[in-house]
Amino acid sequence: MDRKLGGKVALVTGGASGIGRATAIAFAHTGAAVVVADADAAGGRETVEFIETHCDARAMFVQVDVTDADSVKTMVRSAVDSFGRIDMAFNNAGVPDRAASLHVSTQENWDRVMSVNLEGVWHCMKAELDHMLVAGKGAIVNNSSRSGLVGVPSDGVYGAAKHGVIGLTKAAAIEFAARGIRINAVCPGLVETALTRARFGDELSARAATANPLGRLAQPEEIANAVVWLCSDAASFVVGVALPVDGGATAR
Repeated sequence: MDRKLGGKVALVTGGASGIGRATAIAFAHTGAAVVVADADAAGGRETVEFIETHCDARAMFVQVDVTDADSVKTMVRSAVDSFGRIDMAFNNAGVPDRAASLHVSTQENWDRVMSVNLEGVWHCMKAELDHMLVAGKGAIVNNSSRSGLVGVPSDGVYGAAKHGVIGLTKAAAIEFAARGIRINAVCPGLVETALTRARFGDELSARAATANPLGRLAQPEEIANAVVWLCSDAASFVVGVALPVDGGATAR
């Protein structure tokens, strides 16, 4: 097992399931201590239990509401109090767009998607930067989407939020690179998660076959590997990138 991140501490929001859980486990496999943060306490604790049982790494769970600045500040403070530092953060917590079309989208849907997927990333970055700027180093990866790079008709509100995540990422990357903090984003395509299956149902297999040149869904671990790489010294000169991990979907 490659312990290249041994001695470091990683924070993962949305770590109770899907991409977040896979990334928390991937960080643990590289030797990092992991702070698993999520609104879902049961799922978050399951991730921690898996890490402690199978990864020979330390982990803790913090319940967080990323739409609430005070909750996010408490999350970061708890991580630092427990592990002494935060070296890496994956701002992954997100919710799907409940509207199949922009035309039928509601104010409630807009507020929910924006508050979690965009404002939540902003809250997390601010709190993480408060710590990393004092330390003089750190790596942050924000979870955007293929819908943050191109227009997807069924993702009007979601896509707007994810485009915003890329804008935040690039602006912050430029502002803080000289102060030792590298900030990037990943842009997953269709990924095999419970949320994806719940959203697309019986249509998912057909979508997967045509979604990208590889003709399949991504596995959460494939996104996790990209996040861990962006946080590692192997990506030490990578700053402000919105990295597609989409099987070639946006290369068309």
